[in-house]
Amino acid sequence: MRWPEDLAGWPHADASRRIACRPHRWHVQVMGDGPVCLLLHGAGGATQSWRRLMPLLAPHMTCIAPDLPGQGFTQLGTRWRCGLDAMAEDLAALLAQEGWAPDLIVGHSAGGAVALRLAEILPTAPKAIVGINAALGSFKGISGVLFPVMAKMLALNPLVPTLFSRFSGGEARVRDLLESTGSVVDAEMLQLYTRLVQDRAHVDGTLQMMAQWKLDSLLSRLPQIKVPTLFLVGEKDGTVPAGTSRDAAARMAHARVESLGELGHLVHEEACEAVAKAILTFAATHP
Repeated sequence: MRWPEDLAGWPHADASRRIACRPHRWHVQVMGDGPVCLLLHGAGGATQSWRRLMPLLAPHMTCIAPDLPGQGFTQLGTRWRCGLDAMAEDLAALLAQEGWAPDLIVGHSAGGAVALRLAEILPTAPKAIVGINAALGSFKGISGVLFPVMAKMLALNPLVPTLFSRFSGGEARVRDLLESTGSVVDAEMLQLYTRLVQDRAHVDGTLQMMAQWKLDSLLSRLPQIKVPTLFLVGEKDGTVPAGTSRDAAARMAHARVESLGELGHLVHEEACEAVAKAILTFAATHP
């Protein structure tokens, strides 16, 4: 996505900032005042993922929402820092440079894993973490071997992002992809995700993240994570089953799960009031 031309029509563009922090050129949206809440979107998303939630949280806290490296409007400085550990390290450097010390980290899907990794490496751990349909599961069996290999092959082929954007960027295909998550798709959601899928650089950044994604080490350390954690789940999630969060919470000393009912993977977009209420209630118990 080109800066600043493509910001036209982007949700909360007036809250957008361009920040250079090696190795990337970040796009970050900042809204509100008070305790700092870091919002981390999932793979393939961007700040638009928080467009409905941020205005509900901003009266109570300072919301900081970056685009992850290579996705949305954040420009990759290097293609080899898109895995979990590297992303967390580069986010920690960004936070330190800007003087932001998160009191609360909220992560959706893969952003939930990044939130937990950040809690391990930040100089001052957050007071609480909220994972929304957090992607904390490993692939089982043969798919666990083949999927990372296939993702790496795709990410290394310079033609793949262009071809994917060209042939999968139509609204009908994007609607099918979004509906497979179990969430109800409205016109705004469809339009914004179509813009992302049609952008070659965004697709490339997402593929790089998939290719470099490794969770096993973090999952092995879940019992050592002491930060109070709330997992919010949608029971109709077609991307990350609700049982994934329940399994993770069972291995953590200070974690619990709250079901938001028959909602899908993009629950924070389709039921933002319920998600905001759960986040604010949890944050209030960990001031």
